[in-house]
Amino acid sequence: MKERIFALDIGTRSVVGMLLEADAGVYTLIDHEMVEHDERSMLDGQIHDVVAVAQVISEVKHKLEEKHGPLYKVCVAAAGRSLQTKRVRIRHSISERGVLDKEQVQHLELSAVQQAQYEIAQSKDKSSDYYCVGYSVLHYQLDEQDIGSLIDQQGNEASAEIITTFLPKVVIESLLSALKRSNLEMDALTLEPIAAISVLIPPSMRRLNVALVDIGAGTSDIAITNEGTITAYGMVPKAGDEITEALSDHYLLDFHVAEAAKRDWAEKDAITTMDILGFEQQLNGDQVEQDIGHAVDQLAEAIAAGIIQLNAVAPKAVMLVGGGSQTPGLAGRLASMLELPENRVAIRGTEAIQPLAKTDNVPVGPAFITPIGIALAAKQNPVHYVSIEVNGRVIRLFDMKKLTVGDALLAAGIQIARLYGKPGAACMITFQGKPLTLPGTIGKAPKIRCNQQLAGLDSPIYDGDKLEVEAGEDGLPAQVTVHDITGDLEPMTVFYNGESYQVKQQVLVNGQPVQTSHRLEDRDEVLLQRVTTAERFLHEQKLPLPALPETKEYEVFINDKPVSIETFGQVFTINDVPARLRDQVTDGDSIRIQERKVPTAAELLSHLQTDTPTTLTVEFNGSTIKVTPPAAQLYNKEKPVELDEPIPSGTRLHMRVTTDQFIIQDIFRFVDIDLTKVSGNFQLYKNGSPASFHDVLSPHDKIELTM
Repeated sequence: MKERIFALDIGTRSVVGMLLEADAGVYTLIDHEMVEHDERSMLDGQIHDVVAVAQVISEVKHKLEEKHGPLYKVCVAAAGRSLQTKRVRIRHSISERGVLDKEQVQHLELSAVQQAQYEIAQSKDKSSDYYCVGYSVLHYQLDEQDIGSLIDQQGNEASAEIITTFLPKVVIESLLSALKRSNLEMDALTLEPIAAISVLIPPSMRRLNVALVDIGAGTSDIAITNEGTITAYGMVPKAGDEITEALSDHYLLDFHVAEAAKRDWAEKDAITTMDILGFEQQLNGDQVEQDIGHAVDQLAEAIAAGIIQLNAVAPKAVMLVGGGSQTPGLAGRLASMLELPENRVAIRGTEAIQPLAKTDNVPVGPAFITPIGIALAAKQNPVHYVSIEVNGRVIRLFDMKKLTVGDALLAAGIQIARLYGKPGAACMITFQGKPLTLPGTIGKAPKIRCNQQLAGLDSPIYDGDKLEVEAGEDGLPAQVTVHDITGDLEPMTVFYNGESYQVKQQVLVNGQPVQTSHRLEDRDEVLLQRVTTAERFLHEQKLPLPALPETKEYEVFINDKPVSIETFGQVFTINDVPARLRDQVTDGDSIRIQERKVPTAAELLSHLQTDTPTTLTVEFNGSTIKVTPPAAQLYNKEKPVELDEPIPSGTRLHMRVTTDQFIIQDIFRFVDIDLTKVSGNFQLYKNGSPASFHDVLSPHDKIELTM
């Protein structure tokens, strides 16, 4: 048996009634009627005068009943222009949450939806209820940088920008009231964008990113498909009336006359009309294009902006339906503004409806896409109310998409942000002189059960489900030990007389040594002692302290005055540098305790005098020698002290500074001759002449000694 379907498209300017028959998936149009509103009883797709709209509905119904019998049930659609969209960005601090998981990202998104729901209620009517029928994420940001996905990311702040679509509850209620006054029962309900999409873009095509634009009289409704579903709805408050008004203003036409002229321009590419002064005008399409092309540009620009707002980028293609889509040049301008090829923006008519039988009474063109689509979509994909319980409270949802636990929580008014446990109190300490925050444990996620089974925010829900939501537990205050911030402390290595020793690093909390298991409290000051003193090192390693004082003072008396020389007294070094027991040692340092030998007279003189000795070159017995007498001479009880003679500490000496003159006797300090063995039979010559040991030497003198 064939099924008869009665559908109504209740628009801003008119009401269109469609009577179809369905047989094995094929729909045949039996008849259709259209009646225009006498007054502005509809505004932007919403019924403002229920009585007036009901009268028009009754008139359409009566005309069809006269020819086809009584009608009791009807398929209707909520106008897409009734949908409210809101764009919201929300930010959450995530510094204490670690790596983000899918549940936390959904929590961020739903918090944004809830914020949008609050803002749209504030901006409209606080007493109105708004059903969320879908949202799309436009952008994620991590620490103010755009990012493709937040899952498994970590940072300080995460944000999500979404566009959310809402349907006011009053739209459905007023629609039901108008039908009741017309003695009609709602058989099925859909949305006008869904109706148009259902007949033009079947589910198999919805994986493509396509925009459908229904350009009516007062508004242009937009729906977006992508990834197998309808992802967003929107409305632009500009449509065919913008073109009608431009014609009216430019050519001084009554609005209704301008409307007829617009249809002639679209269908005949010419206009023959009469202005309000009674003058007839005949215009070709090119002239009209030139005169009001700016209005077409503005309409195309508004539609393009609406598409980008919903989809973030230009879609792969755009389909235009509705009477306003036939405006000459509109499709090409829209393609240009979206930077799409012209063949990617197309006007679709009833001939594109595949399940519709192609009979002679089917109206052609794009204007009847939506009325026919309402009949098909309302039966194939009707919208239902779903009743569920949230913590014992009955909630009704508008089943326009796959409903989830998150949708139920939004409808129940549960604050998503309050479901997650708060992070535990942090602990502020100072570590190595720098402030450090030790966070408490992360708050736990809420426990959500659907029909006694654990569920997530994205778990699907169905009519009759019962949800129980339990807020997550708060995190615990910071419980941190010294080991938690220092880890395993590597010991220092210190060398003592060439042998290595391991030295533990010491931890001080508020100046007191502690073990690494010590639990830290708020405002503690923690220091790592990576150094120690030489004395502590020797004591802890049970090594003998030096038997002598740290410095064995070396002192001699020169010309009855005490002279101390530290170099000769030092017996204790760190890294071969003279040191004291209280000096610090660190990793890799080398400690040595060593005795120094008693200095010779030459070493002593090198520390006592600063003048540079004079050198004299002479020839002795045929050999050239250099005579370099000391600039000073040490005497012990009037006896000259040899340069290699050791000088113990406490010795009393006299020092005499020599002159720049050299005598022959000075030569024998630098030659291997023992003067004590020279007998009386020797001869001493200077430059060939007899000389004595006390004769003054001059450069290059020749000295001979014969025995």
